[in-house]
Amino acid sequence: MTAFTVSWNIVSKHLRRRPPPVVALLLQVAAIPPALAIALVLHSQHYAVTLVSLAFLCGLIAALLSHLFGLAKWWIPIQLLFLPALAWTLSLDLSPTWFLIAFLILLAVYWSTFRTQVPLYLSSEKVWRALVDLLPPATPGKPITFMDLGSGLGGVLAHLSSARPDGRYFGVEVAPLPFFWGWLRLLRKHNCEVRWGSLWDCDLSQYDVVFAYLSPVPMEQLWLKAQKEMRPGSTFISSTFDVPDQRPQQTIQIDDMHRSTLLIWHL
Repeated sequence: MTAFTVSWNIVSKHLRRRPPPVVALLLQVAAIPPALAIALVLHSQHYAVTLVSLAFLCGLIAALLSHLFGLAKWWIPIQLLFLPALAWTLSLDLSPTWFLIAFLILLAVYWSTFRTQVPLYLSSEKVWRALVDLLPPATPGKPITFMDLGSGLGGVLAHLSSARPDGRYFGVEVAPLPFFWGWLRLLRKHNCEVRWGSLWDCDLSQYDVVFAYLSPVPMEQLWLKAQKEMRPGSTFISSTFDVPDQRPQQTIQIDDMHRSTLLIWHL
């Protein structure tokens, strides 16, 4: 094993312990020296290297490094376009106020994504309709209870409350702007309730059906929470993201733009 291979393995192991946004930023920085070296070589050969072309070169190297270090595929276009987009934005000579406004909006939407690694995903209407069919039949005097972990803009809850008015529907959302949007959307729904907070603070024993559309990162921990808290006979549904080493008892393929899959476990 060469010294390069040993060094590569050490660096790779160290980076994998870091949150993906930190790794992405470090790889962007790491891409700058080789990009500058290539630009100097091109300049010595009388090729003009503009700021935008240098930014694309940095992005290309960062995207390649991201692939080599095993970042998720959706990081690749982000790494490729981050510096070119930054260079283009700076060329517009915008007031700093607009950058502050954009930052505050992104903060309100994505909030704790850096820590939780759960971005804002929106379920399709076809997923909403499939969920209706998965709700248990109504029992006289005992409405079904449904929890949407990470309820986003409230689309799932709004649809279910109209399609199955015999149930009670709950949601929890940690990002301020999606929570506020969902709260307004559900304000007149007498059988819906959404609160601002962490899904980890929810007591899942209160619900017949628990639904999550999160990301691969929290699924193992969420499954342990579901096993510990959910009642026998209740149902846990994950959209798209599976639980490591836990085969679902039922899967439903949804013909939507994202090719969503509902993964279903009966506790």
